[in-house]
Amino acid sequence: MLCTCLLATAAHLIERDMEGSLKTNIISAFKMYGLSLRIDARNYLVDKLQSVNVVEREGQIERILDEVNKLTLATPFIDVDIIQNAINESCKTEADVNSNGQKLSVIGAFEMPKFLYDTEKRRFLNHSGPLKVLANASEKAELFRERYKLLHQRTVRHKLFSPATPGPHGEDDMKFHLRTVEYLLGCSSKVKDIIVFGMISQLKVRRYFLEDLTGAVELDMSKAKFHSGLFTENCFVLAEGWYDDNIFHITAIGFPPLETAATTRAYYGKTNLFGGSCNLSASALSNAREFEMRNDDAMIVLLSDVWLDQERVLAKLEALFSGFKDSPPICFIFCGSFISDTHSANRVKVLNDSLNNLMRVILKFPDLSSQSKFIFVPSMEDSGPAKILPRPAIPEMMTEKFVQEIPNAIFTSNPCRVQYCSQDIVIFCENVFHKMIRNCLQCPSDDLPSHFVKTIFAQGHLCPLPNEIVPVYWQYDHALWLYPLPDLVVIADSHAPSFQQSDAIGCTVTNPGSFSNGGFSFKVYYPSSKVVEDSIIGD
Repeated sequence: MLCTCLLATAAHLIERDMEGSLKTNIISAFKMYGLSLRIDARNYLVDKLQSVNVVEREGQIERILDEVNKLTLATPFIDVDIIQNAINESCKTEADVNSNGQKLSVIGAFEMPKFLYDTEKRRFLNHSGPLKVLANASEKAELFRERYKLLHQRTVRHKLFSPATPGPHGEDDMKFHLRTVEYLLGCSSKVKDIIVFGMISQLKVRRYFLEDLTGAVELDMSKAKFHSGLFTENCFVLAEGWYDDNIFHITAIGFPPLETAATTRAYYGKTNLFGGSCNLSASALSNAREFEMRNDDAMIVLLSDVWLDQERVLAKLEALFSGFKDSPPICFIFCGSFISDTHSANRVKVLNDSLNNLMRVILKFPDLSSQSKFIFVPSMEDSGPAKILPRPAIPEMMTEKFVQEIPNAIFTSNPCRVQYCSQDIVIFCENVFHKMIRNCLQCPSDDLPSHFVKTIFAQGHLCPLPNEIVPVYWQYDHALWLYPLPDLVVIADSHAPSFQQSDAIGCTVTNPGSFSNGGFSFKVYYPSSKVVEDSIIGD
């Protein structure tokens, strides 16, 4: 009898300790987001999670927090009603993930979700209002403000700028202090060793300034040391130097620090910022990653500058399809331009006829046409509206017959995003590599692809160039963001050499090169190993 009582007491104590530990974990998780649970909400959540397996509890708390963070809250104090709704929504999300049989999806630029960083709540909020192609003039300034906030929050969280634990004598171990332009403008005497984060702009002819949300200061970059990267107007930089007589004299200039996708999601949860049907990011789908690893021979074929109006190109494409007919790839991604003479008066008819010719070639291979996807991303030179990014898909009137005969064909925008299993892929068809080198303030002498990759990663943007060089629809600038970093970025630049750069932060950038004008070369990407392979169709 006594033993029974002791066992019951021990079981009760263990259960009470587990409940206390769970309660502590929940409080800590919500506190990280600046939220506080009311007592009834906390008890309700503890009661619900007690029946969940210990291994799965952390993931369940994250999913509930993701749902809470989607809400626009008037107060940081969370009621039980909010927790109940969050649990219901997280259960729906989990069900959607488990039942999601779609392994590949294409997200057009005009369908991408727009998340903006809220500096007060320190998290990303979904933009709820309608987006306009022809927006008000105020949206142009808003475009750069959002870019600034995106990169600033990433920079101040870096270990070089965030305050560390105070030393034994109470000193601050922070290595560098970021100052604002307003701080410089308020100084009445010479100030040395200053670091300012801001955007390079040319407010007066041949006179450069550094701008942030507090003002603009003129720069003297005659003695500046440029770190790695391609520095152009509208790039955000960390500028170091001294200030005197209303001029900021730069001694060194570099890009803000990079951040892996895993680090980004550690701060902001697993909410899907990329786009697609699932509420969770692709990397959070363990079942998708398992499927990906089981299919280690799955591949994605990447081709750029495919001139469909030339017989020799169609012949090489037929040879390409013949080579893959026994092992159909996941998809073929064709990037424009799709005709050789994009300035001819009858280019619309030429493209229409060329697509019909390609359709007949594909139909010769029934296994490919039924098992592989065919994704078409237009260039700025292909038929369509004004040459402004993002660029819509090729008009439906020209592709309707093609899609009817080949249902797996997808005509999408430029840029676009492709989600395959647990991986995020960005496709961008523009001569941005060539244009950035032509417009940089000081061009590096060697290894230009690595400088280019460093630039777009650091800027978190596919095309950080002035709008007069590459125009962008102001309210759709988010379609060009690279945050969090995807797994693969395809830059289809017909004027640049074929290259592949794999960075230590877990993202690969590749340029397939010109297929029609580059010896019929292309790339093959293997998602299971994240390897990009050079390929060519020989004689």
